[in-house]
Amino acid sequence: MSDHFTRVLSRPEFIALMAALMALNALAIDVMLPALPYMGEALGIASENERQFVVSSYMLGMGIAVLAFGPLSDRFGRRAPLLAGMGIYIAAAIAAVWAPDFSTLLALRFIQGMGAASVRVIAMSVVRDRYSGREMAEVMSLTFMVFMAIPIIAPGIGQVLLLTGPWQTIFLFMGGLAVAFALWTYFRLPETLPLDKRRPLSVSGLASSFKLVFTNRPALFYGLAGMFLFGALFGFISSSQQIYVDIYGLGVYFPVAFAAMAGLMAISSFTNSRIVRRFGMRRLSHGAILAFTGFSAIWLAFALAGFLPLWLFFSLLAVIMFSFGWASSNLNSLSMEPLGNVAGTASSVFGFIQTVGGALIGSYTGQHFDGTTVPAATGYLATGALALVCILIAERGRLFGVGEQYAHGEAEPVMEAH
Repeated sequence: MSDHFTRVLSRPEFIALMAALMALNALAIDVMLPALPYMGEALGIASENERQFVVSSYMLGMGIAVLAFGPLSDRFGRRAPLLAGMGIYIAAAIAAVWAPDFSTLLALRFIQGMGAASVRVIAMSVVRDRYSGREMAEVMSLTFMVFMAIPIIAPGIGQVLLLTGPWQTIFLFMGGLAVAFALWTYFRLPETLPLDKRRPLSVSGLASSFKLVFTNRPALFYGLAGMFLFGALFGFISSSQQIYVDIYGLGVYFPVAFAAMAGLMAISSFTNSRIVRRFGMRRLSHGAILAFTGFSAIWLAFALAGFLPLWLFFSLLAVIMFSFGWASSNLNSLSMEPLGNVAGTASSVFGFIQTVGGALIGSYTGQHFDGTTVPAATGYLATGALALVCILIAERGRLFGVGEQYAHGEAEPVMEAH
């Protein structure tokens, strides 16, 4: 990257900006959770499970639109598509304030998600433009650590906003914060994709880019592993308000419990950033997946036995979410690492797979909420096992980097096709 880029945007500010952009997605989901009962009541939606569509419609919009923003950013650079998408996000958030019915609200949430797709794709592409290997994993972990500050405080912010005004205030807050981040991006983030590295926006160019992504075995299956993990998390988030409030009776303390889980994920990401250069992405992510799956099995066993007091549920979930935080940034880095030449397209493909696939998996789990934690625990165990299968395929049956050929950078050849 040019000296100009390094001089204009320092590493700490770069990480903070990328985290802020990615946090818009977390904010758009988590700040809504305390408001779901009020929105459902105001718009005539009695079913608690049906209210979850406020979250899933946003995720589906984002998942579909990521397929467009990746190739656009590879052709026109990162800045213009990013700012355009943020404009769509802002407009939809503000328009939702005047949504007359639930269907209109869901449509606007879908559009808001489409705008957020630019952030989901391009933030990862910009990180890949500047960093690679274990250094990229370190930066990604630090970004996720700051990013996790939003889930820590977002439900609390939502609760405070509900105390000071109607549920529409939450959408005004989202729109205003996005305006601030868009201005920060406009004035501080330079273009990170040089003209000589841009790819044509043509059928043959797109086909070539997508072929590189889908024929790279490690990248593809690490991306699929990330999809299953995201599906588990989304399934829990969708029903978290019902679990904490309806099952455990936490009431207004629900945001505190939610924040504690997000805090553990942030600590996990920070810990990962400190040790990933020493131990490598593979060893850390593989160990985390095994812990995630194993403790999910213990959770399910206790849930089926009918013995799951709050302290035990919280303890098991703490280990699981810590493992999630340790795995997620490394899996994302491993999926992007071999595809630096098509980072935008790769990010859009994995964004589509992880967001749409994860949203569908999570929605399926959330819609099966039955007054117990059994559906959520089942979802965690199943998705953890499937993520492990994907990792085994990516690594030809090896775990923990045994026989690893890329010990220092952990990069695979871009053109590997198996």
